[in-house]
Amino acid sequence: MAKYLVIVESPAKVKTIKKFLGANYEVLASNGHVRDMPKSQLGFDAANDYEPKYITIRGKGDILAKLRKEVKKAEKVYLATDPDREGEAISWHLYMALKLEDKKVYRITFNEITKNAVKDSFKNPREIDMSLVDAQQARRMLDRMVGYRISPLLWAKIKRGLSAGRVQSVALRIICDREEEINAFIPEEYWTLDASLKVKGEKKPLLAKYSASTGISSREEMDKLLKELENASFEITDIRKGERTKKAPLPFTTSTLQQEASKVLNFSTQKTMRLAQQLYEGVELKGQGTVGIITYLRTDSTRISDEAVTAARAYITENYGAAYAAGEAAVKKKEQKIQDAHEAIRPTDIANTPAAIKDSLSRDQFRLYQLIWKRFTACRMANAQYETTSVKIEANGHKFTVAASNLVFEGFMSVYREEDEEKADSNKAVNALSKDTQLTLDRLEPRQHFTQPPAHYTEASLVRALEELGIGRPSTYAPTITTIMARRYVVKEDKNLYVSELGEVVNNMMKDAFPSIVDVNFTANLEALLDKVEEGVIGWKTVVSNFYPDLDEAVKKAEKELEEVEIADEVSEEVCDVCGRNMVIKYGPHGKFLACPGFPECRNTKPYFEKIGVACPKCGGEIVIRKTKKGRKYYGCENIPECDFMVWQRPSKEKCEKCGGIQLIKGNQLVCMNEQCGHVQKLLNNS
Repeated sequence: MAKYLVIVESPAKVKTIKKFLGANYEVLASNGHVRDMPKSQLGFDAANDYEPKYITIRGKGDILAKLRKEVKKAEKVYLATDPDREGEAISWHLYMALKLEDKKVYRITFNEITKNAVKDSFKNPREIDMSLVDAQQARRMLDRMVGYRISPLLWAKIKRGLSAGRVQSVALRIICDREEEINAFIPEEYWTLDASLKVKGEKKPLLAKYSASTGISSREEMDKLLKELENASFEITDIRKGERTKKAPLPFTTSTLQQEASKVLNFSTQKTMRLAQQLYEGVELKGQGTVGIITYLRTDSTRISDEAVTAARAYITENYGAAYAAGEAAVKKKEQKIQDAHEAIRPTDIANTPAAIKDSLSRDQFRLYQLIWKRFTACRMANAQYETTSVKIEANGHKFTVAASNLVFEGFMSVYREEDEEKADSNKAVNALSKDTQLTLDRLEPRQHFTQPPAHYTEASLVRALEELGIGRPSTYAPTITTIMARRYVVKEDKNLYVSELGEVVNNMMKDAFPSIVDVNFTANLEALLDKVEEGVIGWKTVVSNFYPDLDEAVKKAEKELEEVEIADEVSEEVCDVCGRNMVIKYGPHGKFLACPGFPECRNTKPYFEKIGVACPKCGGEIVIRKTKKGRKYYGCENIPECDFMVWQRPSKEKCEKCGGIQLIKGNQLVCMNEQCGHVQKLLNNS
């Protein structure tokens, strides 16, 4: 009969861990949290020192009953939940729910589910870390305060089913701010000039780039420059040779794994985390049984254990040669607190190469594992080395440059190249140049360009922004993005994230009524306070007691103002086809629509297209506000599909004073749609 009970979070781990332990151990799963604050209540008593109220989660009664039965039989109980705040809190809730005060209870953690790691954890048991638990309790209560107090306001103001969240509201604000930047962006003209030069004895021409500190900003400037270069002779004035080192990448953290998987594999953050969880919990490998093949997936540390460094050095030396093995491990410098009890995300055994275990993995598991394996192997390899050549050329007082680089030692690049890896420009003609080399002008190639607006956020770039701003933690990135997309605040098209009309409405309300909640710095400071709780420097009730009164006051103020606003249905000019009444504008899950006011007798509805008072330049019809299938707003002709006019920015009623064309509203300025015109003028209030 088993003497020792081991409780883990996930049923998927049970089989893997049980295999490593003897018959004296019984391994059971809690299936995540077993207690939480009640769904129907705020869940804490502000008048009683913010004491939280915990109840058994619905559906977990049978699991707890089974665990209690096994607890009675066991001499010792080992709580082996995940090695982070959430896992620590689950262990504490299990301790309380199972009433383990009179039992010998030990907290154990392992960063990887391998035989050695699991067995070592039993040699180093500890008590539950209440500072970690308190940090999780504080985060849970802060999130509950924001969600439970503000969401009902969204229901009253906009529609039921919406939600506000402490981190999700800031993420939405960040995306909305970027959208405003893009809409307000005004392109600026600039020109580049390349000189194609013939080199004696070389078939391939040399392409030299014009370099000037001020740049070329107009056609007139370019024409003047071309005239000055018409009969100019091109002479080499300086040649410099050097070396450049490209450093090996750091191993993956949760954030960088999500970013790279998005760029390289086109995985959503949610999919990346789901697959990584499977690889961590264990897969069936031929000849090895069930084993976890990567380390813990929620981490912001780039630390690597000494054992892993030693194993990697041996593998690289044997398979690539001693010159390819790196020296000391690089560690990411970071001002914020790093969960350094964790390691970076890496393979548990570098000898399990992607090719060797491919048949044991699904296609997507293999692709993600291969990415992790290659990145880790590369991080323990030598830097790549380039030879560089920089050439300066003058023509009638104007300077041109040519640069080339030649990869002389691949180092880590023999295993791993990032998606946006720069390509080495190894132009042999450049290497053969000397100051005496004669150059003959073949042709000049002027090109017109326009500056581009900031890029729309993708899941990868949003994760990077959240991490850089100190908002959320590794475990929150994926659920935050999933939530704002599920609520239809944000839509995803071709990797890009766009704010929906609903998202704009919610964000504007949050900015007006709860500016601190959606303030980036305020949220980042709150994360820093949670880290202080984890370190035991600040009490968790101090954090929540300082936060809640201000929130409570803001909610009460907003409730009062909302009561004074009567949100009546706006009557439209559209007549109901069924009963002849004037239809009203309603707001549904996907935005505005027309409905008959005679509901429920008449249930007729129609799509609603808001006219903006501007005529279509193609057919003369009305321009209306439309939406893509995924909910992104644009401006198109009412006669679509017969007329294909559409733009993303709002057209102005005011015509261009230079060419008479349509102008678009960008920030506080009007920009002519016609790029050849490019006229810009100040926006008037009635535009």
